[in-house]
Amino acid sequence: MSSTSSSMPNPALQLHQNGYALLRQAIPAEWLAVLRAAFDAGVMPSDQWPVPRAAGWRHSMLDLDRQVQAVCRLPVLLAAAGALIGERFFLAQVEGREPLAGGGHQGLHRDLSAGRPGDTVNALAYLDDYGPANGATRLVPGSHRTTPSERPLDSNDESRALQMSGVAGDILVFDADLLHGGSLNPTGGRRRSLLMGFFSESRYDAHCETAGLRGIRMDTSERFDPPS
Repeated sequence: MSSTSSSMPNPALQLHQNGYALLRQAIPAEWLAVLRAAFDAGVMPSDQWPVPRAAGWRHSMLDLDRQVQAVCRLPVLLAAAGALIGERFFLAQVEGREPLAGGGHQGLHRDLSAGRPGDTVNALAYLDDYGPANGATRLVPGSHRTTPSERPLDSNDESRALQMSGVAGDILVFDADLLHGGSLNPTGGRRRSLLMGFFSESRYDAHCETAGLRGIRMDTSERFDPPS
C-alpha cells in the first residue's frame, strides 16, 4: 500500500471517534420544496401535542408524510446510523423543529443512550440553509465517549463546541451521548429541520410504551441492518 493511500482518513473510524457525520447534500434538491410544505402544514401549537413542547420553537407533526419517510430511509443516512449503533435498529420517530426569532438556545447536553452506549442515534435533516445567523446546532466532537483517565467534560464549557454550517439538504447524524445543543436564532431566519431518532432493536418494547406521549403515529416495526 502506498504512503498516500495509507494516510487517507478512514470514514468509519472518524465517525466513531468524532461521534457524528455531516452528510452534505444527502437529500435530493427536488425533494426540498415538498418537504418544506409538509413541515409548514404539520405545524401544531405546543399545547396540542400529547406533551407540551418547549417554548421558542416551532414544532411540526409530520411523521406520516411519504416524502419525510423517504428522507428517513435514505441509504447514506441508514448506513451512518447503523454504523454508529452497530446492530439491528429501527426508526423510532421523526418530527419537525424550527427555532423562532430570539429562541432556540439550549445548553450543551446529551440525549443519552438507554441500555448501552451507542444504542441511540439522532439525525437532523436541514430543509433550509443553516449557520450562526439562524441558530444552527452546536456539538463537541468526540464527547460521546470518555476513558477512565480523562476528566469528565463540563457541559458548561463551550470552548470545544463546533457550530454547524451548511445548506438545505444536509443531514447531521450523531450519537445521542454526544454533547450538543441548539443555538439562539438572532435573526428569525427560517431553519426548518427534521429531527429523527434511530434506536437499537433492543429498545423497541420501551419505545412502544412512550410512543403516544411523544406524538408518534407512524409504524415503527420496520428493521434495518447495520453495514457489514
